Amino acid sequence: MPLVSIQDCMVDGRARHYAVPLFCVPSVNAAIGVVRAAEEEQAPVILGMYGAWFMRPQAEAVCEGMRRLAADAAVPVSLMLDHGSSFAMCIKAIRNGFTDVMFDGSALPYAENAATTKLICQAAHSVGVKVEAELGHVGWGDDYDAASARADFTQPEMVARFAADTGVDYLAVSFGTAHGVYKSAPELDLPLLETLNQVSPVPLAMHGGSGLSVEQFRGAIERGIAKVNIGTHLYQNAARLIAESSGDLFAVEDAIAEGFREQCVHYLRLFGASGKG
Repeated sequence: MPLVSIQDCMVDGRARHYAVPLFCVPSVNAAIGVVRAAEEEQAPVILGMYGAWFMRPQAEAVCEGMRRLAADAAVPVSLMLDHGSSFAMCIKAIRNGFTDVMFDGSALPYAENAATTKLICQAAHSVGVKVEAELGHVGWGDDYDAASARADFTQPEMVARFAADTGVDYLAVSFGTAHGVYKSAPELDLPLLETLNQVSPVPLAMHGGSGLSVEQFRGAIERGIAKVNIGTHLYQNAARLIAESSGDLFAVEDAIAEGFREQCVHYLRLFGASGKG
């Protein structure tokens, strides 16, 4: 199946209350595990390359391996730049065959975030690539505080404006999640999310998925989340299997793929994506 943008699946997920996962993959072995899980579950999936990883010297070779895996898969697989930090980085990803790119200008003033997102959308759309941006700001779990996090929540009155100003295809929103490991239990503002979904002309994405409860995941998806980013739990599971392996190089490589496959199957089922590919 050819490498495709995840847009159609996200639109369908929003309408039918399931979410497509973006699994952050640092290596080809990790991507092998993701694709195995997607084929096992007959589910659409996104291979995500974190922006900082994408700037490593060998990143383009890793991306080529991911593209080959995606092209040979029996289910829809997308390749997405996650948290691209600049126009130049997003263009580099487009030139490397990514189907979707995410620009994270959430720490910038509104005007600068919107202006850069618009330029990226114009360039990406000209070659059929879709764009995600972030409005509001999703921080990090190691300094997570539920009360102070509210200052960075997405404002409903800004959503339609941002979509109109930029032409963005999907929008990452802030309503209580954080990236990485939470130092305290996350508190999601699901009524806010429901409002954001009602006013948004585009599908919504949730970052900082690792560490949420089953009930929180289901509540968010029921209220409009069509894409969920997962990374930390995948790395932790792969590390556990590596520690339990013989330590032989081939056993370690197999443990990475299996660690990702195992957790990806869990999340595909939890998000309702199984059978949608």
